[in-house]
Amino acid sequence: MSIFQAVIFGIVEGITEFLPISSTGHLILTARTLGLFPPSEFLKTFEIAIQLGAILAVVVLYAKTMILDKEVLKRVLASFLPTAIIGFAFYKTIKTFLLGNDQVVLGALLLGGIGIIVLETFYKSKEPCIKEMKDLTYWQAVLIGVFQSIALLPGVSRSAATIMGGLALGVNRKTIVEFSFLLAIPTMVAATGLDLIKSASHFSQEEMFLLAVGLSVSFLVAIGSIKFLLYFIKRHDFVVFGIYRILIAVLFLMV
Repeated sequence: MSIFQAVIFGIVEGITEFLPISSTGHLILTARTLGLFPPSEFLKTFEIAIQLGAILAVVVLYAKTMILDKEVLKRVLASFLPTAIIGFAFYKTIKTFLLGNDQVVLGALLLGGIGIIVLETFYKSKEPCIKEMKDLTYWQAVLIGVFQSIALLPGVSRSAATIMGGLALGVNRKTIVEFSFLLAIPTMVAATGLDLIKSASHFSQEEMFLLAVGLSVSFLVAIGSIKFLLYFIKRHDFVVFGIYRILIAVLFLMV
């Protein structure tokens, strides 16, 4: 991997991490487009660890909420538990057999796009009953975490699974989007930390430098992506992202 490729990965990660289009899926497809196939062990870890840059953007933008609103933090931690348990149990299977599998990614992108369109159609006919993150019950928070765990399958999209799960439970659109941002912090820190503990000792100084480049770029781009999504949802639903997922899946399947 070159510095240029690390920068491209950082841009892709920063744009896609919080949009319901699957950052992992796009990183895998980016690797294929850049000719980095089959993926090396470093690339597999890079695609996971680079997400820390985007997560740091959430920490910077939502530091006040994280420090002051203990009720919200309790619900975030409750929501994190299902993913932590399932992710730890299936870590080896996911990294060995699913991460880097084009057919799995494209199938998840396609089905996820259809799912977004269907769920949005039903959501429009309902009045959201949960206006604030602290209004979530702990059981609702855990259910959102169960939805998020579906995104362990590459191509599903962590943000899409979380947001669509929240909408299905009657959560206000802006509320579930911001909850998804906060839930990303423990989820991705745990996933990245586990992978780095298992893999980082085998990387060279050059590979660690490339990872630092990717993290830095993803952090800067993610700040803009978060602000864009918050602006977007004031005026639009997520159907356009569902259509995009379907189109890009069909495009790559044809190619």
